[in-house]
Amino acid sequence: MHEYPIIIFTALLIFVFGLFSRLSERSPITGPMVFVAVGIIISPFGLDFLKIGLSAPLVRLTAEVTLVMVLFVDASTINLRALIKDKGLPIRLLGIGLPLTMVLGLILAVLLFDQMNIWEIALMAFILSPTDAALGQAVVSSEVVPEKIRQAINVESGLNDGIALPPILACLASLSAASEHAGAGYWMGFVIKQFFFGPLVGALVGWLGGQLVDRASKLGWMNSTFQRLTSASLAVLAFALAESFHGNGFIAAFFGGLLLGTHTPRVRERIQDFGEAEGQQLELFVFLILGLVLVPAAASHWDGKAWLYAVLSLTFIRMLPVAISLMGTSLSGPSIAFIGWFGPRGIASILYLLMVIMAIGSAGHEQMISIIVLTVLLSVFLHGISAVPLSRLYAGRG
Repeated sequence: MHEYPIIIFTALLIFVFGLFSRLSERSPITGPMVFVAVGIIISPFGLDFLKIGLSAPLVRLTAEVTLVMVLFVDASTINLRALIKDKGLPIRLLGIGLPLTMVLGLILAVLLFDQMNIWEIALMAFILSPTDAALGQAVVSSEVVPEKIRQAINVESGLNDGIALPPILACLASLSAASEHAGAGYWMGFVIKQFFFGPLVGALVGWLGGQLVDRASKLGWMNSTFQRLTSASLAVLAFALAESFHGNGFIAAFFGGLLLGTHTPRVRERIQDFGEAEGQQLELFVFLILGLVLVPAAASHWDGKAWLYAVLSLTFIRMLPVAISLMGTSLSGPSIAFIGWFGPRGIASILYLLMVIMAIGSAGHEQMISIIVLTVLLSVFLHGISAVPLSRLYAGRG
């Protein structure tokens, strides 16, 4: 198997980084920063030590499994009833801030990149709209940051990747060759299959599976090991069943986690802990691929407009919608600015980009791909480095 070298290297890198992981938590150096940097160093940009293509089966399989796990686990961490009842900061960020981010990103991209297809522009804007709280882990785990601020950033990050998925899929379908001459019948069927069967199958798997786990655990039939394994089995089951019914498996995974029927706190915690641990290993491999494959492929397309849009995406396109969505709350200016800045672009954006490349290829879409890669690359380092010092600064002023 020609992919053994990258498997061995990734396993060794995860092991070595794990030895210093507690030290990393207390420093500005995050796991994603290390894996992206190492990927660049061993890429053709650096030592040219390892080579792997985006079309490699290992990359495709890892990307799909990681996206399924991320969507399921992120959604499962949200208490949906409490979120609906509270109607607080996360609802404003998701219901107002996220759509405004998509629209503003689309408008500015149209103005900057008039040679790009409108669906390609929309796809880029939508892929760069979800946030990744893990890139600023020091923020969501820091006790010096008020709990409601940490919760808002964490909940927003957990749900916005799933909310952004349907418009991303619609843009992707519009760019595919099959839809070029499609009529109303095609689009009606697409909507029904993708956005009805996916959520329905996922919700049924998550709710029923969770109920069975709860029941078996209370009767003493199920041990803690298999409670933890539930996260992977239900996520994959939701994905595979939805795909077999021609629904969208990724949407199904998200709804499976969102409507997970396990209500016993200890059991639910075990499911989430295992999913997060396994998911983190997969995510670190994806960040390695970002540095090893995507950055070298994209770098030659980074012009002034690409740098401008990447910077705007992390600042103006993110922070203005956040400020608008939080108008009328009791939050101070520093609090709103803090939430606005800590909207990192990370694992969801990379995985959605890989999904797009696998669906339509990279030829003819180099500019879109390069801008997304540059934005995520900047975010990995800027948000990682600034998490600890800005948390301390905000604690003194917020």
